[in-house]
Amino acid sequence: MQPIQVNPDPSSTGLDPKVAGLLCYLLGFITGIVFLALEKQSRFVKFHALQSIAISVVLIVINLILGFIPFVGWLVSIILTPLSFILWIALMLLALQGKKFKLPLIGDWADSQVGGF
Repeated sequence: MQPIQVNPDPSSTGLDPKVAGLLCYLLGFITGIVFLALEKQSRFVKFHALQSIAISVVLIVINLILGFIPFVGWLVSIILTPLSFILWIALMLLALQGKKFKLPLIGDWADSQVGGF
């Protein structure tokens, strides 16, 4: 899946929409919720806020479930943690570059919620 370069519409937060998109991912679902509540105009920022919330919740649930499975679950969790960190950095950098990268399933859901762009 290739990221799509977009020309983000201005953000009602007063921030550059690319910076606001990056900040949506900074503290996971917390900053995602903050920017979803604050943003009134930019579909770019709303998309990244929703995608941040969704991927954060999915990763938290997966880690919680795997934490209860001895050995195999712990091993998968140990592998998943650095991959999650790499994904987090990549999503922030793509948002800062003004690119729309839709994660499988989650990205399509987030895009449908903001009406696409």
